[in-house]
Amino acid sequence: MTTQCDNLPGMMAHAGWTTARVIEQQQLAADTYRLRLHCPEAARTIMPGQFFMVRPEGGTDPLLGRPFALYDTADGDDGPEAIDFVYHVIGKMTGLMSEWNGGEAVEFWGPLGNGYPVPQCRHLMYIGGGIGYTPVLAVAREALGHRSYGQPARSRERKAERVTLCYGVRSSDHCADLSDLEGVEGLTILLATDDGSAGHHGLVTDLLDESLASDDAPDAVYCCGPLPMMYAVGRICEQAGVDCWLSLESPMACGFGACFSCVTRVRTDDPDGWDYRRTCVEGPVFRATELVLD
Repeated sequence: MTTQCDNLPGMMAHAGWTTARVIEQQQLAADTYRLRLHCPEAARTIMPGQFFMVRPEGGTDPLLGRPFALYDTADGDDGPEAIDFVYHVIGKMTGLMSEWNGGEAVEFWGPLGNGYPVPQCRHLMYIGGGIGYTPVLAVAREALGHRSYGQPARSRERKAERVTLCYGVRSSDHCADLSDLEGVEGLTILLATDDGSAGHHGLVTDLLDESLASDDAPDAVYCCGPLPMMYAVGRICEQAGVDCWLSLESPMACGFGACFSCVTRVRTDDPDGWDYRRTCVEGPVFRATELVLD
């Protein structure tokens, strides 16, 4: 696989702080929602795998914004005008967000981070654990030539013959509504549940192992989800010689590299063999072979 990282230079050039309006909110699964914000500038510039910081307008509790990855963009009369993201209610901030209604104003900072590289491969596999499945819609639509992202827009030519989502959740009750994904031509969905209530009974990495042992093995893997799962995916791909990119979900405070709260360890030629990198700036997407996977 030849991976192009033409989304990396100037990745912060279009980032900005603004007020966005809630357009709609939809529940996708237990405590899981899709939120759509009207923010044309961000919608025109954001790329798959990038994220943004969101917080209530004018409030101080919570004081800090929370990072959310792009789910997809939505068009208006003049092109992209809104961004969608999916979140799971796990604390104060996301609890407040679940009560936001159409027309409410929220504070918004982004797009941030590097995003996933532009793929050039035959079979791209995306492995998502829990809420980590959400970036796959934009990834798949771009890879299959259905949509372009960024400003200037990245190529709309088809970049992969097919895309497979391996989606892992604890049980069928935690499985999100995948209807948006099921309508993407060229995207195949495989499901794994820990308790066997739907799809494969076992870990989502089992699906990766099975695919790597088949005649239709992926030649590139993108991944997002719980850290132990991503590290396991990285190790499996490294052993198999398959290019793998992990989108880390490190806790963040600022989102632009000032606070150093989201650092991760990367391999270096230093005497210790590793050093820190900021997930919000140098990431959140890293090549798996660059990371210390333990």
